[in-house]
Amino acid sequence: MAVTARTPGDPLAEFYSRPGVPLNSGQDRARRQARMLAAVLRGATAPAVVVDLGCGDGSALAAAAGPHPAHRFVGIDWSGDAVRQAQALGLTVVRAGVTAPGLPVADGAADVVIMSELIEHLVDPDAAVAEARRVLRAGGSLLLSTPNLAAWYNRGLLALGIQPVFSEVSLHGVFGRPGRVVAGHLRLFTRRALTEFLAVHGFRCVTVAGARYHDVPRPLGPLDRAFCRWPSAASILLVHARKE
Repeated sequence: MAVTARTPGDPLAEFYSRPGVPLNSGQDRARRQARMLAAVLRGATAPAVVVDLGCGDGSALAAAAGPHPAHRFVGIDWSGDAVRQAQALGLTVVRAGVTAPGLPVADGAADVVIMSELIEHLVDPDAAVAEARRVLRAGGSLLLSTPNLAAWYNRGLLALGIQPVFSEVSLHGVFGRPGRVVAGHLRLFTRRALTEFLAVHGFRCVTVAGARYHDVPRPLGPLDRAFCRWPSAASILLVHARKE
């Protein structure tokens, strides 16, 4: 679920406050996040501090934190409902946005920052990634996942004049593309755009991998899994980057 600064009359705040807007992105996302984090924490000798930005209802953070009781985890989300649900899972969660006036985390306090299915929801991704870099220690890890604008099926859809999957033109309905759910996507990245964007903000991409999308029709599932081996055309981009 997205984290964003909430101001009176903000249409995004109103959108994310609607009861029907989901506070998590499903089990696929939770499992991906857990695997990425486990790989980063493998071999860590001292307790690590892990900050999950846009933690939503905490289900993904709980799944990631469960196997690592020696480390410290904190979730951050602007939604009061999300924070209450995450706290009910026993997680340490703070209600805050990721841009102005900034994260309630000290400079260099985190070993890992997670931005899972978040950046596509942000009005100002530059400010959010700058905040993530600020709170990371030197050499700390950013784990980021986001839908791929250049997913294999989007290339075909766009050639046919159809709005790409994941892209949205309104907060009030789905227009010109497959699907029925409005997710509030404001920014979409290709692999090249995302890696260049992170580099400008002082991150070195260690790995860029692909992941499948749970809403791909079942007959196309094997093809979607096959494209995971070609991240530039995969459904979801998974990035592990380090603070330079």
